Amino acid sequence: MTTLPPPLPPPHPARKWRPTPLLQATFALHLGMLALFALRPEWWLWGVAALAANHLLLTAVSIWPRSSGLGPNWVRLPAAAAPGHIAITIDDGPDPEVTPQVLDLLDKFDARASFFCIGSEAERHPELCREIVRRGHAVENHSQHHRWHFSTFGPRRMASDIESGQERLATITGQRPLFFRPTAGLRNPFLEPILASHGLHLASWTRRGYDTRNRDADDVACRLTGNLAAGDILLLHDGNAARSEAGQPVILAALPRVLEAAATAGLKSITLRSALNPATS
Repeated sequence: MTTLPPPLPPPHPARKWRPTPLLQATFALHLGMLALFALRPEWWLWGVAALAANHLLLTAVSIWPRSSGLGPNWVRLPAAAAPGHIAITIDDGPDPEVTPQVLDLLDKFDARASFFCIGSEAERHPELCREIVRRGHAVENHSQHHRWHFSTFGPRRMASDIESGQERLATITGQRPLFFRPTAGLRNPFLEPILASHGLHLASWTRRGYDTRNRDADDVACRLTGNLAAGDILLLHDGNAARSEAGQPVILAALPRVLEAAATAGLKSITLRSALNPATS
């Protein structure tokens, strides 16, 4: 018998969007250049150079996943939730081969994780997404299509990709995502106003193991656990996982070592959404 999805939860209240100092300076610069071109057209070359430098700076900030130059960005857990806790985040699933084994490993250590799922993959494996939630984890939004050029999207296409992922994941799981992570963490200035309108939070990471291309599970685990501390947000992948020399998805060898290191350090892995309400974690 087919399991029916739970009722669709209502949308989250919108957050107020506030442009960052960098964006405020960008707006002011562009207005200033309009005045300059009108009053002193002979200075056009200096104006173009200033605008080019500004756009280069925006590009650099956009391709730095842990930057907060374009808006709020979770690179660590909030201070109220951080003591004794870390967050394991797992991207690019669900994967019918890897995700069930990841869930079993998390169960073994009584750990909770945030799965940033791709909407189109969730539609292929809806019951697996529901199983993630049933086991006490969270399904968050990793866009509908996971396009590698997501950061080049204009506002309309970016909003459509985020909204589609949001609605598909909410319909499948009955749990509306609270967090969004763009493909590879890359974005542009259009992202934060869209997230704010949907009550979503941008989540990056403290450290990553590069496990989509790093085939060495020891190295992946070391990258994630070196100087492991309360408040860290760690990034792994159940979808698009690299394979070891033996053909095993790297996450399946690295994750137990990460969980063991956390347990040894007295750290418990919680979901990002529980960090919004530390009293429930």
